[in-house]
Amino acid sequence: QTCALPISGIESIHVLAITLVVGSITMVDLRLLDLNLRERPAGELIAEVLPWTWISFVVAVCSGAMLFSSNASHYWGTVPFRAKMLVLALAGLNMMVFHATVFRSVDVWGRQRQTPRAAKVSGGISLALWIGVVTLGRWIGFV
Repeated sequence: QTCALPISGIESIHVLAITLVVGSITMVDLRLLDLNLRERPAGELIAEVLPWTWISFVVAVCSGAMLFSSNASHYWGTVPFRAKMLVLALAGLNMMVFHATVFRSVDVWGRQRQTPRAAKVSGGISLALWIGVVTLGRWIGFV
């Protein structure tokens, strides 16, 4: 007899993983926007949160791939799924640009209570994109 996790179990794992991804990213984005944790050095906060973000992201990708493979042709045919993948890719691109540019000088600006405009822009874009990922993900369940 095989022991298989039902779809609802995989969905639960996916939602919990996404919650950790978005929650950890939101902490950083709010710091970049000077809206939270202003007394914490940005580089220190990012260093503490990033491992949790990546672990959660890997779990979310794996569980999401299992969900997708259960009915791939249906999911791929929906606008919300394809839009979610696009917004997810844009969030990844935003993160790569942030780490390749503004983050390189975090030792200079990271301890200041005011973050540079470029960091704020990146944090705002990130926050908006991740809200989009979650919204579109919920939308997938209704189509």
